[in-house]
Amino acid sequence: AARSRGARGGAGAETQVGNDLGSPEPLRWLLRSPFDRNVPVQLELQELLLDHVFQRLGVSSQGCVDHPIVLTEAVCNPLYSRQMMSELLFECYQVPKVSYGVDSLYSFYHNRRQSWPCSGLVISSGYQCTHILPVLEGRLDAKNCKRINLGGCQAAVYLQRLLQLKYPGHFAAITLSRMEEILHEHSYIAEDYIEELQKWRCPEYYENNVHKMQLPFSNKLLGSTVASEEKQEKRQQQLRRLQELNARRREEKLQLDQERLDRLLYVQELLEDGQMDQFHKALVELNMDSAEELQSYINKLSLSVEQTKQKILQSEVNIEVDVVDSKPETPDLDPLGSEQSLEDVESINEFEPLFAEEQPEVEKPVAAVQPVFNLAEYHQLFLGTERIRAPEIVFQPSLIGEDQAGIAETMQYVLERYSKEQQAVLVQNVFLTGGNTMYPGLKARIQKELLEMRPFQSSFQVHLASSPVLDAWYGARDWAVEHMTREEGWITRKDYEEKGGEYLKEHCASNVYVPIRLPKQAPRTAEASAPSRASGTGNPCEQP
Repeated sequence: AARSRGARGGAGAETQVGNDLGSPEPLRWLLRSPFDRNVPVQLELQELLLDHVFQRLGVSSQGCVDHPIVLTEAVCNPLYSRQMMSELLFECYQVPKVSYGVDSLYSFYHNRRQSWPCSGLVISSGYQCTHILPVLEGRLDAKNCKRINLGGCQAAVYLQRLLQLKYPGHFAAITLSRMEEILHEHSYIAEDYIEELQKWRCPEYYENNVHKMQLPFSNKLLGSTVASEEKQEKRQQQLRRLQELNARRREEKLQLDQERLDRLLYVQELLEDGQMDQFHKALVELNMDSAEELQSYINKLSLSVEQTKQKILQSEVNIEVDVVDSKPETPDLDPLGSEQSLEDVESINEFEPLFAEEQPEVEKPVAAVQPVFNLAEYHQLFLGTERIRAPEIVFQPSLIGEDQAGIAETMQYVLERYSKEQQAVLVQNVFLTGGNTMYPGLKARIQKELLEMRPFQSSFQVHLASSPVLDAWYGARDWAVEHMTREEGWITRKDYEEKGGEYLKEHCASNVYVPIRLPKQAPRTAEASAPSRASGTGNPCEQP
């Protein structure tokens, strides 16, 4: 959500939610989300989002939402987050009942076929996190779930950093939304990362596989194409303005100097007339000590006035600067003369071969070669190894400096926590879901990693969700339709009032409910209770 600024006092402020934002780049610094990674923590914004959702769905009930709600939550969701969400739904929207489930498990059960086992290893990679979820006999084994704090967001930021370092001239144009689009449409997972990098070193492979992206541009960036005559005319106008400004300044300076010179000459006349008292008073006003100092100032001012007058006279002479044309004028030369006879011309033509070697070659004017600048090519991005480097971070988090294990290492760590028989059951159904699993080549990479970690001649199967982004919604829809009339998995308002907002009813696609265990108070010892029984007839205020 983003709240646009209105007039002073908050009048005219507008809040935009979801797809109403349009392009998020101008408002990215205003964007706010109720989620910290995949856990809702700001319930004020969550209420704003729910208002937007119910309004767009056309919920017409007054004062309440008289519909059951199926809500997805994070794996091993904190009890406080579920408590605040239940409080919002039951107290604010008055919903009749709520069910919580895990999005990747909904996708798992939506894609499950009759031939598939009920157990499996779910690999869910989303925008912020990647989860490895073991499912045994139809239920989530929450004790052995693992999370990697990497997803599509970190890959997009890494790709943006790579391209901004590669093209510093297009720093502002390489936005995060464009990087997400490039990541979805042009990136792929290398089956062998080092071997794929070696292939990119070959020029032929680079030319055949590089992707060129065209950034938006405008021809106005080339500058104004003003004719040379107009430029020259502008220069002449500027020159005339400067000359007028200098002449005005000289005239002002001449007038000031002339006034001061007249003042000094008047004081000097007082000295010549013998009016010594007035002369000394005038010297004090001028901050002078003697007649010699007065004479030196008069000489300096006289010289300055004469120089200024000469400059004014020179500036009044208009010196016109002739612009020389680039094409030199070639005068018509007639070396033979118009009065020569035809015989003289033929005789000169006979001697032309003799002087051909001695005549110097006329230098031809070399045309100025102007480089052709293609603005469209300048605004192109060449995607080479960046196509595999950005999505590789989920397998090698060290590429971006993260001290975490990748998908392959985490998957092996989870499998090693089970017996060999359970491992064989889990690897028969390795299920990939989530928007960050849509890269081409991801399934082959997981199969390669499993082949390296599993025993010799052991079997495994890897499946990809039919729609990794939407299958979580389809699975939640199927579950809601199937369990609409049942009590399994639904939290009613009575359950919320009796057992608290953190209460969860488990079902096939839910988390495991771990209730809050309050520490028990220590029982009183027998020694502490014995005096109270013995002194039962005494003062009751003295009894413990």
